[in-house]
Amino acid sequence: MALGGCGSKPAGSAAGAGAVKKDFAIGWSIYTGWMPWPYAQQAGIVKKWADKYGITIRMVQVNDYVESVNQYAAGKLDGVTATTMDALTIPAAGGKDTTVLLIGDYSDGNDGVVLKNGRTMADIKGRSVKLVELSVSHFLLARGLELNGMKLADVKTVNTGDADIVGAFASPGVTAVATWNPQLATIRATPGATEVFDSSKIPNEILDTLNVSTETLKANPNLGKALAGIWYETMALMTRTDATGKAARAAMAKAAGTTEASFDEQLKTTHLYANAKDAAAYAENPDLITVTDRVRQFSFAHGLFGPSARSVDAIGISFAGGKSLGDPKNVKLRFDPTYMKLAASGTL
Repeated sequence: MALGGCGSKPAGSAAGAGAVKKDFAIGWSIYTGWMPWPYAQQAGIVKKWADKYGITIRMVQVNDYVESVNQYAAGKLDGVTATTMDALTIPAAGGKDTTVLLIGDYSDGNDGVVLKNGRTMADIKGRSVKLVELSVSHFLLARGLELNGMKLADVKTVNTGDADIVGAFASPGVTAVATWNPQLATIRATPGATEVFDSSKIPNEILDTLNVSTETLKANPNLGKALAGIWYETMALMTRTDATGKAARAAMAKAAGTTEASFDEQLKTTHLYANAKDAAAYAENPDLITVTDRVRQFSFAHGLFGPSARSVDAIGISFAGGKSLGDPKNVKLRFDPTYMKLAASGTL
């Protein structure tokens, strides 16, 4: 999936973040698993659910992914689509109390490591690897090395912008990259390229979610209800196999700037939690704590909790059933299944 955190940012607080209000802004950026949001706006589903609860919801496109998360952290948005790694390392690490409202999908092959002149992950040893440093690509590389008996010290990482990675791989001197779709699909199709590791080997570790301000949600629970209603109605539409489903996916592909065929291919490597029952079940699954622990360990080890964090436990993360990781007195990221469960029970 998309770019990862680049260290903690100052997280200013929006004026009246904890106040009752009627108008809300939710940020999104282009990624396969997040295209249902702009489609829902275009199709009138956002308005339908917002009207039901007497509120207004604006879906705000931000062209740069990290900038969208930064805007949320700074209080300019009430919520944002992001990986759990980025929700942890940008707003939560910056002090903004954030709730994971909806678990949308996990990368099931949308992120990968590609080599020239290599057939297996073992062939990466000693190479320079182009990637967006401190992103989920960096995390993917670390996990791929670990699962193959190596460590990050066995390679040299070279920071490369996501917009430049395809061009970089075309250079004869570049023999290893880690990246995400759609760039990954282009690189993988290069003659002589071999994908040696991908995110399907680490299910749920690159988890894509909708995150909202905890203060705002507490004061405005109808926002959570409306967003859950929007998401699962749109999921039901886009996963249909008839003309209606095809038309919805075609509209999402167009909004993402890609072809219908390419979008459908990307959906194959995106494990959508398309129904609320499955999403709520995973939100209460102990595996969520296990994979989140891996993400926080990586993030702390690479300085993404900021200079003041003295240990991996500096930031508290709470889960269903009163379970937590880190400092329970400094919880800044909350996995809350409440709204997924409301949707699953049909009581929105």
